[in-house]
Amino acid sequence: MSGPVALAQDRPDCEYKIFQFAADAIPRIDGRTDDWDPVGGEYAIGSDKLKVTDGSGESPAPDNLDVRVRVGWVKGLNRLYVLYEATDDYWDFAERGLHNDTFELVVDGNRSGGPLIARFHPDLAPAGTDPASSARYVTPEEAWLSFQNIHAQNYHIFTPAFQKDWAMAWGPQARWIKRLPWSNIAYDYSFSHGEGGKLVAEFWITPFDHADPSGSDRSVESVLAENGVVGMAWAVIDYDGLNTRRRHFWNLSPFHTMYGQASQLCSFRLMPIEPAAQQSVRADWSFTILDQQRRAVAFQDRTAGSVTRWAWDFGDGTSSTEQHPIHTYAAPGNFVVTLEVDGPDGRSALTRVWDVSFSGDPQK
Repeated sequence: MSGPVALAQDRPDCEYKIFQFAADAIPRIDGRTDDWDPVGGEYAIGSDKLKVTDGSGESPAPDNLDVRVRVGWVKGLNRLYVLYEATDDYWDFAERGLHNDTFELVVDGNRSGGPLIARFHPDLAPAGTDPASSARYVTPEEAWLSFQNIHAQNYHIFTPAFQKDWAMAWGPQARWIKRLPWSNIAYDYSFSHGEGGKLVAEFWITPFDHADPSGSDRSVESVLAENGVVGMAWAVIDYDGLNTRRRHFWNLSPFHTMYGQASQLCSFRLMPIEPAAQQSVRADWSFTILDQQRRAVAFQDRTAGSVTRWAWDFGDGTSSTEQHPIHTYAAPGNFVVTLEVDGPDGRSALTRVWDVSFSGDPQK
């Protein structure tokens, strides 16, 4: 074996919150922080939560490095939005390679856990062993192509990226996973290499349960759902010039090897929308066609807020007061369906025009 395999019991006992943005308040990726003003302090994760993983429990000195991270999501989108704010006394980003101040982010969208990089593959041939000596062994190249970053993803996000790509996506998916429509980033800073100052990196990524090296068409996005939990952690890698002592590796997880072990990531809960960002009551609904030939439809109430009364108009002269009714249309047609709801905080209605249809385009 080339490295330890993290087990479920290794998972850190830490939980953080991911803020839910309203659909009409999605952050614009421009490096400005005003879109994040509604995200309260309880969602901010500061330098005090970062530790050096040598057992000392040391955190960054605020006069050397001060970091604040907030994470958000939008119901219906499988994206994680991140606002990274950092003040450093020496920003190091002149080199072309990995020697660069870095925000290393690891995400396991469905908390499948386990190793995610080739060096921790459980069947990697031990050093000095011919992989061909046993059918169980895989070569480093096979581990890279079939295993690395597949079920959880590691991004080395350069802070900032100067005349180079914004991140090293640590796997064979790099040619597509850090491009639109799967990710996007913007920076805001005014310092030069070797100077101090504040940096803002605002970005989003798409977590994948299966990120296929061949491309997105063979990949499976992680489905983000309210009150669900994702595995996530980060490390801030701080350099202070080529001629200074070794880099600092400030880690949110208590395990240094979280960069390649998804079971060592922290738990992040996808929170419901905050009351201040939500209308008092907002009608919403969806439907599923149970039987196309019989025109049987299951309607689902998706209203946000407290509701005490439901009134469905199915658009064919019939109605229901059930919350989740099943209705069978007697004849084909294109239907205008309305749900009206009442609750202690108000009344709301939503109509969908011809979403429910059992007919061709009607004649004019």
